[in-house]
Amino acid sequence: MTTPSISASHSASSASLGTGLRKLRGSLQSIGLTVYALVTLYPLIWLFISAFKTNEEFYSRPFGLPDIWNWSNFTRAWEVADMGTAFMNSAIVTLTALVITLVMGALSAYVISRFQFRGKLLVMGIFMLGMLIPIHSTLVPLFILMNKIDILNTYAALILPYTAFEMPIAIFVCVAYMNTFPKEIEEAAMIDGSGYWGIFLRMMLPLSLPALATVGILAFLRYWNDFSFALVFISDPGLKTLPLSLSIFATGYSTDYKLTMAAMALAVIPTIIAYLAFQEQVMKGMTAGAVKG
Repeated sequence: MTTPSISASHSASSASLGTGLRKLRGSLQSIGLTVYALVTLYPLIWLFISAFKTNEEFYSRPFGLPDIWNWSNFTRAWEVADMGTAFMNSAIVTLTALVITLVMGALSAYVISRFQFRGKLLVMGIFMLGMLIPIHSTLVPLFILMNKIDILNTYAALILPYTAFEMPIAIFVCVAYMNTFPKEIEEAAMIDGSGYWGIFLRMMLPLSLPALATVGILAFLRYWNDFSFALVFISDPGLKTLPLSLSIFATGYSTDYKLTMAAMALAVIPTIIAYLAFQEQVMKGMTAGAVKG
């Protein structure tokens, strides 16, 4: 065999080995990601499977499948916990607080990121200081304040603190995102006759959708799942939110796990729908922040 033919054979074998290594690396990555996805999703799968069990099956075979899929657990949990009213209350509080958070957060971020004024760093620092305050340490002062202004047992008792504690995160994310926009697009818009409100509504808001979607998902999860504020500020049964309604299945001596799991499965469905609806925008916001931040 001549030298050129040996060299060509060696190159072909190296290329084949490289292709094989790439396929092996890709297969290992796929297997690893599949295992990670299963580990991440298993608690949710376990929740939905457990929602169909009896209490005896929950104790005797916590990780097995139920003998009979008891759909009646869901209707029973819905009636006992008055989840229709709780769903409505949670939706009103969550959506109202979410809209206020996004609107106020976007407006504040627009001013801080695009304008130069005296005390700008101080204003930003005060907002960022809000991220360091432990929320639960404010329960007693807030309870006294709300009692004085007579808004306990109202939707405002939840909407106002929810919005206040989420504003620093909303401003932080939106300011970081808006800082990446070139100044020239605002100057071009002003030459075309747009004012500050026109620039905000027609340019800043559409361009900031990924950041706003990220803030919206985080805020939605916090508002929808909050238990401590609702427990302290709401005592009227007609105003109880979903986390409070779920606590009815547990007493100091026992817990009805079949109804608890069924109610939790119903309560988690809106959060799954919200994430699936905005997952593309959330991923854009997270990846953009990772590259530009």
